[in-house]
Amino acid sequence: MAVYTEVSDDDLIDFIAQYDIGEVISCKGIAEGVENSNYLLHTDKDAFILTLYEKRVSPEDLPFFLGLMEHLAKKGILCPLPIAARDGEALRTLCNRPAALTSFLEGMWPRKIKPFHCSELGAALARFHLAGQDYATTRANSLSLSSWRPLFELCRARCAEVRANLGPLVAAELDFLEANWPTDLPSGVCHADLFPDNVFFIGEKLSGFIDFYFACNDALVYDLAVCMNAWCFERDRSFNVTKARLLLSAYSKVRPLSQAELDALPVLARGSAVRFLLTRLFDWLNHPEGALVKPKDPLEYAAILGFHQSVRDVTAYGLDRGTMHA
Repeated sequence: MAVYTEVSDDDLIDFIAQYDIGEVISCKGIAEGVENSNYLLHTDKDAFILTLYEKRVSPEDLPFFLGLMEHLAKKGILCPLPIAARDGEALRTLCNRPAALTSFLEGMWPRKIKPFHCSELGAALARFHLAGQDYATTRANSLSLSSWRPLFELCRARCAEVRANLGPLVAAELDFLEANWPTDLPSGVCHADLFPDNVFFIGEKLSGFIDFYFACNDALVYDLAVCMNAWCFERDRSFNVTKARLLLSAYSKVRPLSQAELDALPVLARGSAVRFLLTRLFDWLNHPEGALVKPKDPLEYAAILGFHQSVRDVTAYGLDRGTMHA
């Protein structure tokens, strides 16, 4: 979450007048994340999140995202619910941006990842994947393999501003991924961005997922690879095999992984690392002046990529080969 577009008091009052949610008490920008402008809105009836969609979010994708949240909530997955205005529509316009209100999700995201967080996440992600199986609308992953080389080319000439050898490293890895990317894996709706700041906990229990604006149809185990990279590396960029084992084993108890998925996991983890390295690199090199959010370090994901390049099979992730699949 972040703030790129400032909303005036008058614009806010006119916008909220389209809803039956009470009178505005306060509206405060949330300076976390990198993609959209988000505000915590309090009325005399309840609390809400106001989102103005920016940057990589295409307006034509918004019905997919908002509909997915409604679908998941009906299936018992804890997530924000889009709020319809008086005309029955949730998607609106504010400050010349597509905008929507969603319900406020209770909980806090974990600043320090502990093993129980990973176990809770694994089981919840598997439930999410199962709940999404009958969601009829589809959306291709716009930040999958085919997008990575074009994104790299936008950054290639300036890679050395971040690290001297970064350009050649990414170019070589893209060659590998394009030659080895797995196909025909079980697929479905993926969140595709389940970083710790998108997962809320109350105590030791996961209380819900937020920020579905990269959700898409892709290999389900790719979503698991994204989570492993985001949750199982320490701040010194070392890999925590205990956290990975808990994440993967908790997931497989709810949705068993096929042998093909287990075999593909190291390559998918490399791909996930490249995806976030490149989007962070682009944001680092093209940071909007005046934005309240600080761009994230792309070199964190260069280090994660380096670890996965040394992995030969899932035993490196704390698993006994062949014991977790369906």
